[in-house]
Amino acid sequence: MEGTSPEQEAVTDSGPVTPTALDPYEQLKEAIYLGDLQPGQHLVETSLAQSFRVSRTPIREALTRLEQDGLVVRSRMGLTVRERSPGEILDIYEVRILLEGAAGRTAAERRNNNDIFELRKAHRRYLAAGDKDQRVRVAANRAFHQVVWNAAHQPALADLLYRIELQLGRFPVTTLSYPGRWETSIEQHEALVAAIEAREGEKAAEIASQHFADARDIRLVIWENEI
Repeated sequence: MEGTSPEQEAVTDSGPVTPTALDPYEQLKEAIYLGDLQPGQHLVETSLAQSFRVSRTPIREALTRLEQDGLVVRSRMGLTVRERSPGEILDIYEVRILLEGAAGRTAAERRNNNDIFELRKAHRRYLAAGDKDQRVRVAANRAFHQVVWNAAHQPALADLLYRIELQLGRFPVTTLSYPGRWETSIEQHEALVAAIEAREGEKAAEIASQHFADARDIRLVIWENEI
């Protein structure tokens, strides 16, 4: 990358990745999410260790975690960034639509007053991100949905949703960049908060499911425009 010295670059066998102050796991995950590490790209442990100025042990641990997350895959050729496909988009969203619907329903049934306070605060932060860059919007969106998961008071469900979200991070272009999506998402978030506060479980499930069904359809359009 321009303006980066060799000592500051993390190197794979097909190009450099600029490290940050984060640990190797977070750095590599961020590089995958941002597309700096492309699908199918090989990850060379020794080169990464030299570039991050650490021993091979933390790099090996980071790569193991990424493999467990499903972000990299192992073959006879070594570790590579996991490939993407439209079929995978459908698979991921089919599961997420079901789980987010369950989270919305359960949140409406189990929420307490503090959950509503946190939901409204997360939604205000989402609104405030409207004039920020896409990375800030994505972070605010992720934070909002994590508050919904927490309001369900069902740790196993939240853990499953977190793992699903890790997979969606491999598709670097956010659906929030699609024309009209930001405005629609605000309306859906507001409706979801209202349904959860009113303890309308089925309505909350319907809103959450539709929200991610819309995201799936947009994600497929984005994919078609990329190829």
